[in-house]
Amino acid sequence: MEKINRSKVELTNKLPIKIVQFGEGNFLRAFVEYAFQKLNQDADFNAGIAVVQPIDKGLVKMINDQDGLYTLFMKGVKKGEEIQEKELITNIVKAVDPYASFQDFLALAREEELAFIISNTTEAGIEYIQSDRPDMQPPVSFPAKLTVLLHERFKHFKGDKSKALTIIPCELINYNSDTLKEIVLKYAVDWQLESDFKLWLINDCTFHNTLVDRIVPGYPRDQIEEYNSKLDYKDDLIVSAESFFLWVIEGDDRLKAKLPFEKTSLDVKIVKDMQPYRTRKVRILNGAHTAMVPFSLLYGNETVKETVDNSFTGEFVNKAVFDEINETLNMDADELKSFSEEILDRFRNPFIKHLLSSIALNSISKFKVRVLPSLTGYVDIHHKLPVHLTFAFAALIRFYKGTWKGESLPVNDSEDIVAFFDGVWKADDYKEVARLTLQNKSFWDEDLTAIPSLTAAIAIALEEIDANGIEQGFINFQKQIK
Repeated sequence: MEKINRSKVELTNKLPIKIVQFGEGNFLRAFVEYAFQKLNQDADFNAGIAVVQPIDKGLVKMINDQDGLYTLFMKGVKKGEEIQEKELITNIVKAVDPYASFQDFLALAREEELAFIISNTTEAGIEYIQSDRPDMQPPVSFPAKLTVLLHERFKHFKGDKSKALTIIPCELINYNSDTLKEIVLKYAVDWQLESDFKLWLINDCTFHNTLVDRIVPGYPRDQIEEYNSKLDYKDDLIVSAESFFLWVIEGDDRLKAKLPFEKTSLDVKIVKDMQPYRTRKVRILNGAHTAMVPFSLLYGNETVKETVDNSFTGEFVNKAVFDEINETLNMDADELKSFSEEILDRFRNPFIKHLLSSIALNSISKFKVRVLPSLTGYVDIHHKLPVHLTFAFAALIRFYKGTWKGESLPVNDSEDIVAFFDGVWKADDYKEVARLTLQNKSFWDEDLTAIPSLTAAIAIALEEIDANGIEQGFINFQKQIK
């Protein structure tokens, strides 16, 4: 079949560039491009996107070879019903490689209708590199490239306040735009740029923290023939994603006026404070993932879907979320219930094979951030241990022993953490294993043996797991600590 292009699909109108996007990977193409396409369709937003390749290797040539077009396939489950949709994404106007053509990159700053900067350059992308200079073509870091672009726009439009930009990073770090703004201002100082430019950045440009949520497996290599069969053109940039979509952006009524997402069906929340939504996602979505991995692998499951579909492990996850995690969150109960149900639907998605072993990486640090606050919060509220989260904690410690029934477990963590557990498990005493692990402040930032009954409960759970396995061990454990 002929490769997709604009003449083939009879797309002749050219959208003005209103958005410069740093990053061209699967997530942005399945999330941001999709969101702005909906704005174009439902709110006559009329916005084109210029994509900037943030590192020296990327997809710019492939994108330009297809005139910026590609197909997004979305699949998922909603209230038990399977959903399958596909959409031809048409709003990328051009893709620019600043390493190959730095002048094309600078020219983007001079676009009359440019209004927004969007980015997703991975969590490591928002970093300060001291060696970056303004005369480099281009500088190495994303914040330095952004500073160059913003300074070029400031100079070209002579500091016109109406040409200031709205910057919305999507990197998966907390306070992403606050961090980005701080680094951009640091470059402005380091590079001795005009004081008026710094004031333009501070007073006229706006930076907005965000939370993004959509699972994007990306190019469906293993099923590409099935996907191709649904198209009448050749598409080398097919991207697959789940149907679920959530974008939380910190902003005020001015941002709502700039981005009229209320005219679309998308779940885009522009709010004064996004932290409650971030806490909700970290505790429920990420927390359930992290809590389920060790006990579900020890039980014998391989995937997230198997875990929530199984009568025992599914009920365990359900009760951990609804009866324990949600109890600790200071948000509307109905909203928490609805969000939790959506999360479990996402876990059941038959189109995404989410291996438990793939989310086992760095489980200790993940448990500290995602699960431990729910466990300690529950204790603070109810003055007793949450049964499911406590057992999940014990399963985590047992998992780090590294073997189960003569087979190796997919423990994947730093050498010092693996070495610690190698030493701990040499003790032939479950109470000692529990004590040594819980009092390790380098793991938890506190001595968890101070939590009443936790050390004894973990020791009981460890002994039950080894003696009776996960299911019967949990049944016995539940009776002993009630």
